[in-house]
Amino acid sequence: MKLELTEYFLLFVASVTLVGLLTPLVRKIATALDVVDRPSESHKTHKEPIPYLGGVGIIIGVILVTYGAIAINGRDSAFALANTLLIPAILLGLIGLVDDVKKLAPWPRFIAQNAVALVIAGILIATNTLGSPSGNIFLDLLITILWIVGVTNSINFFDNVDGGASGTIAISSIFLFFLAFQGGQFFIAALAAVLGGATIGFLLWNRPPARIYMGDAGALFLGLLIATLLIRFDPNPIYLSASFAIPILILAIPILDTSVAVISRLRRGISPFQGGQDHLSHRLMRVGLSKRQAVLSLWLMSLFFCLIAIAISNAPYSVERLITILSAALWFILFFLFLRTADSK
Repeated sequence: MKLELTEYFLLFVASVTLVGLLTPLVRKIATALDVVDRPSESHKTHKEPIPYLGGVGIIIGVILVTYGAIAINGRDSAFALANTLLIPAILLGLIGLVDDVKKLAPWPRFIAQNAVALVIAGILIATNTLGSPSGNIFLDLLITILWIVGVTNSINFFDNVDGGASGTIAISSIFLFFLAFQGGQFFIAALAAVLGGATIGFLLWNRPPARIYMGDAGALFLGLLIATLLIRFDPNPIYLSASFAIPILILAIPILDTSVAVISRLRRGISPFQGGQDHLSHRLMRVGLSKRQAVLSLWLMSLFFCLIAIAISNAPYSVERLITILSAALWFILFFLFLRTADSK
């Protein structure tokens, strides 16, 4: 499914435009149906009710652009491949939508995530489309499930500040596009272009001060889709450790956010699924940054780690492992620095 660079750009522009136009429409629907996020809990940082359902616009936009492009190009093989990626993400997005409207308990969502991850892992291993297999089927299955469930929850957790998740996914998707295009993995590059465009289209309405939130529908859809794209992506460095590092670096900041929040909550004896003002954005604001400055800082950190992923992918074999070790050391330094900042009351 090799495309010209201009075709990828058209996919990107179509996604930006379509989601950018759909988002204010679903915002009106959410307001009319009273599907809004009220600042009634202590961990909320907004002052006025904000409509949910932004994720619905993202999902519709990604579906229409992806399947529309496949229909125009007439590629049946691409249609089947798109189904294996998009159908699980849509199913999880629908569960998130129910949660946005009805407020599900954490466990049904968690069970659904694991079930979907198990199916995806089985398909990837059976079709030999896992990006960096370890050579052990059981280990590959376990790593894939942990990655998909972990990333999906990380994106959901990371959607705790205006533009935080949408901007970071946009950055991650754009860098994944360049890596996949460079490596000749054209289907992954195409979906990454669509995903990057969709999140930027939504970001037009979600940047601080946000006029709409993506909700669990958007966060779970985006989390599963980016996780699946990255687990399918073959970074192709000589060292397995570097191959594993590249997808992690692409999502280093959402993973860092979840790690800090979960460890903080466990240390205080509360459930990791309980909301709180212990995310990276909250900690940055507690040390004096404004909401916009905190979000910009998260975007810049994400950009920096994505650049490291590009560096590893293009580095000579002799320095591949060194860059991987240094990037891991930097991530852990940030982890301990953030963990040392004051927890929420």
